[in-house]
Amino acid sequence: MKVLIVKTSSMGDVIHTFPAVEDALRSRPDISFDWCVEEAFAGIVALHPAIKSIHKVAIRRWRRNPFDGGTWREIAGLRHALRTAHYDLVIDAQGLLKSALVARQAGAPIAGFDRSSAREPSATLFYQRKYAVPRDLHAIERTRRLFGLALDYQPDLSMLDSGIVPSADGLPGIEGKTAFLLHGTSREDKKWPVEDWIETARQLVAGRFTPVVTWSNEAERHVAEAIAGAVPRTMLIPKSPLAEVATILGRSTLVIGADTGLTHLASAFGLPTVAIFLATEPGLTGPRGPFSSTLLAPTGGKVTPTEVVEEAERLLMLKSQAAA
Repeated sequence: MKVLIVKTSSMGDVIHTFPAVEDALRSRPDISFDWCVEEAFAGIVALHPAIKSIHKVAIRRWRRNPFDGGTWREIAGLRHALRTAHYDLVIDAQGLLKSALVARQAGAPIAGFDRSSAREPSATLFYQRKYAVPRDLHAIERTRRLFGLALDYQPDLSMLDSGIVPSADGLPGIEGKTAFLLHGTSREDKKWPVEDWIETARQLVAGRFTPVVTWSNEAERHVAEAIAGAVPRTMLIPKSPLAEVATILGRSTLVIGADTGLTHLASAFGLPTVAIFLATEPGLTGPRGPFSSTLLAPTGGKVTPTEVVEEAERLLMLKSQAAA
């Protein structure tokens, strides 16, 4: 059975779909999976070894140039590629009108959330198979349940496996333990103050870690350079393609991150991961992993560097005990 997954964005949502793929592979070895995703996140999907082909969409870019001839050629090319793949089923795991319209291009039956479960009920107008999944569940569990209903198996929710494995190699040029500090995030109110990142880096160096930072835009570059300038032992990685950053992330000993997609990836890799949530509620969308933890800022309060480092030490101890 040949199945196309449509989960175009965001990075965290893509990563949250990996456990559903693992469930299906265990329960339905007759199934092969392809994936349709935003071009920016194709490298993340490629981390999962079971995904055969990746179809790239550029919805965000297409919306900026709706009358451009290149846009229409790309859309036509996508439609042709999806049609000629001859899928038996498409699973729209996103539940949005835009993802339903993409799913429809494959010309195969579409399975998705029903009207009471989808994020945008209008998306269900394009589905042939609709399933009720409670909306008050974590995004990972919702997707796992959807796949189970669409592919006729019962997922074992007592276990959680993303199916992606980080590299066993360390970072070139660095000996010992590394801590990747993911300071960048999409909203200002999600950002931890730079002075707290600096203090965290200092405490990590005192614990014989090498902090690692990088950046993806000018604002993040200023923060990364401030951390590296204040804590000289910090390794500053230049702006790099997402797939390269993901590889470096996977080689880290520890990850401390804001509410951002790469923090979800670290958690999915099974790395000791401390997520710092300042303005969002992690209950239904926060990182989930065997050695991940979320520190949520109390109302009117803050998350301190000491709390973060202490939680990191606890997770490192848990992983050490699990490996013993």
